[in-house]
Amino acid sequence: MTYPRAFSHIGISVPDLDRAVQFYREVMGWYVIMPPSEVVEDDSTAIGQMCIDVFGTGWGTFRIAHLSTSDAIGIELFEFPQNGGESGTFEPYKTGIFHFCVKDPDVEGLARQIVEAGGRQRMPIREYYPGEKPFRMVYMEDPFGNIIEIYSHSYELIYAAGAYQHELLDNSQPRQD
Repeated sequence: MTYPRAFSHIGISVPDLDRAVQFYREVMGWYVIMPPSEVVEDDSTAIGQMCIDVFGTGWGTFRIAHLSTSDAIGIELFEFPQNGGESGTFEPYKTGIFHFCVKDPDVEGLARQIVEAGGRQRMPIREYYPGEKPFRMVYMEDPFGNIIEIYSHSYELIYAAGAYQHELLDNSQPRQD
């Protein structure tokens, strides 16, 4: 039988690990559970062998830090020497993860903090049910070009209520007046 799995963690590549740890700790409030450390390409260590399995050979070394959200979701921050710098290219149409989302009832406040810390607001803050329900959202970028979405309420609450689905149905079905 299939059952819903819990989310464990996400890995994010950044060009400056120390700056990223500071940003995510100070702006997002995430806990540092393992400070920045170096991983060396070495098949005699468990972590070295695991990374060779994932990245292949020839990467040499990289730095990593582990953080945690308030609901115990892990955040792995990676700094590779081969990193080409800040992303700057928003390509949501390519296969792969193009954003992650956090929940904060103060969408405006968190958006402002991200901008003040060197990030960017990609759009105005929008409401799912203008005038009906207080569900709000916005897309942002961290200072490294990673896309962060902010929701005011839980994912399940927003989408269980139909979010924008009623608009799609209203526009696709003839009115029964």
